[in-house]
Amino acid sequence: MKQDEVRDAILKCRVIPVVRAASPAFAIEIVDAILAGGIPIIELTMTVPGAIEVIAELSRTRKDAVIGAGTVLNAADAQQCLDAGAQFIVSPGFKSETVKLVLESETLMIPGALTPTEVIDAWQAGAEFVKIFPCGSVGGPVYIKSLKAALPQIRMIPTGGVNLANAHAFLHAGASAIGVGSELTSAPNISRTARQFIQAVNLFEPCKE
Repeated sequence: MKQDEVRDAILKCRVIPVVRAASPAFAIEIVDAILAGGIPIIELTMTVPGAIEVIAELSRTRKDAVIGAGTVLNAADAQQCLDAGAQFIVSPGFKSETVKLVLESETLMIPGALTPTEVIDAWQAGAEFVKIFPCGSVGGPVYIKSLKAALPQIRMIPTGGVNLANAHAFLHAGASAIGVGSELTSAPNISRTARQFIQAVNLFEPCKE
């Protein structure tokens, strides 16, 4: 899938599940439950044991899914993820060399930021989306609304502190999509919760990007 197609898939779905797990097998189990619930986008974090191999397997066998790599901390790790087939790369922070490498490979890069300066730096480096992390610790939807008021041209994906109760509020505040972690991946019924997140974001009709 091309970079612009991945971007459009994220804008259409508006939910990026962030998958962390204690083992490769458990990670794959979570991924399959999310896919069964109707969310076709997965961010598999580098904190999963054997993450590169899991990304490679998912990229090879789950052809209808958009598989990305998360918690990518440097350019070397990003290259390994790209070689394994990752279709987008996510970082909790901003490293210009990582963004440069990923963009030069014509792959979608979502760097992390928190302050306005970090958000601007990530965007000016060429990122089409900026991950606002950890968003829940700085005011949640209110913080996104404040950032978007000053930076309306930057697509933001709040992550950290996002749940079913506030998903709609984040989108209403101006988020282009939401990153969802344990609220989804640790749910008693992951597939059902995935469907609930889809319903939550579909209650909001966004402006055209």
